[in-house]
Amino acid sequence: MNARSGLEFAEPTIFERGTPGRSGFKVPECEDGKVAIPAHLLRKTEPEFPETSELEVVRHFTRISRMNFGIDVGMYPLGSCTMKYNPRVCEDAAALEGFTGLHPLLPQDKIQGALALMAELEDALAELSGMPAISLAPAAGAHGELTGMMVIRKALEARGYARKKVLIPDTAHGTNPASCALVGYKVVSVKSTEDGMLDPAAVAAAMDDDVAGIMITNPNTLGLFEEHVAEVTKIVHEGGGLVYGDGANFNAIMGKYRPADLGLDVIHFNLHKTFSTPHGGGGPGAGPIGVVEELEPFLPVPRVLRNGDGTFALSVDFPNSIGRIRTFAGQFLVLVRALTYIRALGGAGLAKAAEMAVLNANYVRARLADTYHVAYPGTCMHEVVFSDKLQSKNGVQTMDIAKRLMDYGFHPPTVYFPLIVKGAMMVEPTETEDKATLDKFVEVMENIAKEAIDNPDILHSAPNLTSVSRPDEVLAARKPVLTQMQADQQDAE
Repeated sequence: MNARSGLEFAEPTIFERGTPGRSGFKVPECEDGKVAIPAHLLRKTEPEFPETSELEVVRHFTRISRMNFGIDVGMYPLGSCTMKYNPRVCEDAAALEGFTGLHPLLPQDKIQGALALMAELEDALAELSGMPAISLAPAAGAHGELTGMMVIRKALEARGYARKKVLIPDTAHGTNPASCALVGYKVVSVKSTEDGMLDPAAVAAAMDDDVAGIMITNPNTLGLFEEHVAEVTKIVHEGGGLVYGDGANFNAIMGKYRPADLGLDVIHFNLHKTFSTPHGGGGPGAGPIGVVEELEPFLPVPRVLRNGDGTFALSVDFPNSIGRIRTFAGQFLVLVRALTYIRALGGAGLAKAAEMAVLNANYVRARLADTYHVAYPGTCMHEVVFSDKLQSKNGVQTMDIAKRLMDYGFHPPTVYFPLIVKGAMMVEPTETEDKATLDKFVEVMENIAKEAIDNPDILHSAPNLTSVSRPDEVLAARKPVLTQMQADQQDAE
């Protein structure tokens, strides 16, 4: 029994249930009475599956689903991750048998529809970004970063350069330094200005003959549009380097401006964030990259080619390519969802979605500006960064506020990131939330701020109404309790 909520949740998991002889299904007998499985593949012992009824299984999974949170339940103000509602039409398209029944080893004449879809998606991403060449191969955003930096390294080697450093602003996404390191580059951090912007003078000071380029996140992790991008790209190009654009926040700019027009050489797209694939839980994802003409020969293989007769082919015949970065050609069903989303909205609809993402974030910023400290005042893009500066005067920290949100039915925002903001709370309403939901979120945040003054203890103990109370998150990561038996044993100790 959870003392805080009064909810009974000490039910054993499905693998700890069961009664010998009980079953929820019946395997049909083979027509000839024989099992058509080679003897060497047959198990020597029976699997240790639980013996449960259909009703027990249904109740188990329904019960644990009610203990979880999802976009179908409420809002995710989870900044920098774009945890938004994804239209069901995209799921319907990805579930079509013609797509789900494909196998990557089918002959190319049997997958012409899939190749045509991939080619059309490449065209759409090229139009949105201004990049003439697209690779759909990367399997995630960070994988796209890695791929893009590998392309940059090979392109510079083709110029005769063997540079060893990459500049990364302190407002960039957290995976950028790791991607550089994996490619063999040394990371040089560039400090942002007091207004949260990348300073061209700081870039010029850091630029030397050993700098391969710079990785820019725009809009950056403070939710701000980098106003000096064109000047920065000019400085880097004049110094012989290349410019990588982290496109994880593309939902704030799609249809409004093209990154290539400001001098970027590479950009990746998080299709699972911007273009409608359920995000979280480690996947699925897709992180295609777009590149300028100079870098096209180095894109990974295989690549989709258009034949003169209107057919399509997958080709590996690119001698300067960085090679394969994964087994096949991309996360295909994520690509299906992305193209469905793009075609459903059209160019005007995508631009409208970007406008709504920015409008929603600024609405929340304006409504809460007198209640919570805004780290960087002024107009933001798709997300706004608050801090616990005002609430900490009463002993209430960011984590207390985040946990208390759960009692009110909202998922917590991103906390303690970006690192340059002490006690950060990064809020991204996304373009899918309506005004009524945002008003409710603002009301709850205002209530929590009032509780921080009148009753801070209720925040310190939060969440108080969930089936699981606040865990020791460090211990939970290192020594997870995965079964109810473990939990019962822990309670007894």
